[in-house]
Amino acid sequence: MSAALVSEKYELKMVCDRNIETCKHRAEEFNFHSYTTNYQDMLNDAGIDVIAIYTPDHLHADHVKQALLAGKHVICTKPFIDDLSRAHELLEVAEKSGKKVFVGQSSRFFEPAKRQRKDFEAGLIGDLITIEGEYSADHRWFLEKPWALEKSFKWLYGGLSHPVDFIRWYLPNIEEVMGYGMISSNGRVAGLKNEDTMHFIFKANDGRIARVSGSYTGPTQPAQRDSGMSTVLRGTEGASQADYHELRYAITDKTGEEKIVYWGDKTMKHYFRFEGQSHHAGEYQNYLEYFADCLASGQTAYPDIKEGIGTIVLLQAMDRTLQIGVPVKLDDILTEFNLTRKQIGA
Repeated sequence: MSAALVSEKYELKMVCDRNIETCKHRAEEFNFHSYTTNYQDMLNDAGIDVIAIYTPDHLHADHVKQALLAGKHVICTKPFIDDLSRAHELLEVAEKSGKKVFVGQSSRFFEPAKRQRKDFEAGLIGDLITIEGEYSADHRWFLEKPWALEKSFKWLYGGLSHPVDFIRWYLPNIEEVMGYGMISSNGRVAGLKNEDTMHFIFKANDGRIARVSGSYTGPTQPAQRDSGMSTVLRGTEGASQADYHELRYAITDKTGEEKIVYWGDKTMKHYFRFEGQSHHAGEYQNYLEYFADCLASGQTAYPDIKEGIGTIVLLQAMDRTLQIGVPVKLDDILTEFNLTRKQIGA
């Protein structure tokens, strides 16, 4: 709501939540009083061009389909869907509707990540050799939430999907993944059902490799030493690192120059508008405006529906290797769900 209300490229028309008390609370918080508890009200409103979906993961497929059938463009938060059996249906509906689907992988739109991508595309580190991603956080407070202890809750999707998206952004043609995971002693005591500590290695079809790690139920180091989420690119002529939540970026470019970049209070206030750094509205505004620009120019906004499905294919393969303890090929997942690499943007 903050992102849309602040942006000059959108007019927020209506918000929807099935809990009327939540609607009333947000209405007062933002002084915005156009709300409904009935999704159909949004679908029926001819004045709405874009619907942004931030509902629980298992509802995404239905809500995306309904919006497309109603003639709306769609923004859907990550992970795009939680059931690959719905992929064909959504691809077909999107194509027939002529409307665009954009997956809100917000971390791509954080300032250090944007700078890292810009420098990479400018060739400042040469050709990519490998990418290393990590997202670790002290989320022991999550263990007090009953839903976090349900079998359906997985840190693989809820947390690690952020750095996994960076892996696919730079190495879209992942061929195989191998990983190990465990439930930490903190997680076991709390009653956690799925892994809270994981390490994965990826292999692309051109032989390049990458890795991702995550740990979610233990203390972390001070932010000055180690960011919660980092993406390291190692190239033939240089290397770079984008850190999150810190507005910090480092690069050794092809000339040998070493540089660390920090952004100031103005940028910090754009990204983090609420107490602490748990609500990163600036990233949402950045991607809302990117999507608006792409709609206006006729360009495809990425991650699109194909890329969104592709990330779920990779996460599904990662989930499977945790279960069976051997490497899993993405082609096996694709075959199982009758999908092709072209359909997932790879």
